Amino acid sequence: MFGFLWYGPLFGKTWAREMKFPPDFKPTNAQMTRAMILMVVGAFLTAFVLVHSTEVWRASAWKAGADKPAWQYGFFGGFFTWLGFYVPLLFSGVAWEGKSWKLFAINAIHYLVALQVVGAILAHWR
Repeated sequence: MFGFLWYGPLFGKTWAREMKFPPDFKPTNAQMTRAMILMVVGAFLTAFVLVHSTEVWRASAWKAGADKPAWQYGFFGGFFTWLGFYVPLLFSGVAWEGKSWKLFAINAIHYLVALQVVGAILAHWR
C-alpha cells in the first residue's frame, strides 16, 4: 500500500520521468502481476531478515540485562539495514547505471520509510 502511494500519486510522475519511461507507458497485466508477486516475495524476505537482525540486538538475547523499549529496536534495525544494505545498492545505480540523484532520493527515502514501518511492526509484534 505504501509503495502504491509513493510511486503513484506522490512521486509516480517524477519517478517515471527519471526512469526515462515514455509519458504514455502502461505496463501489461502480465508485467504488473509479475512485478507485484516479486515485490511481495521481496517484502517477506526483508521482514524475515529484519526480524532476526533486530532480535540479535536485544540485551536479553545475550543475557546481558533488560531490553530497551521495542520502538528502539524497530527504528535502529530499519535504519541500519537501510544504511548498510539499501543505500550502497542505490549508489551503484547512480555510479554505474547513470541513474539521477533525484531518482536515488525518491527510492532511498521510500526504502527508509518502508523499513521503519516494517521495523516498528516487527518490534511491537514480538
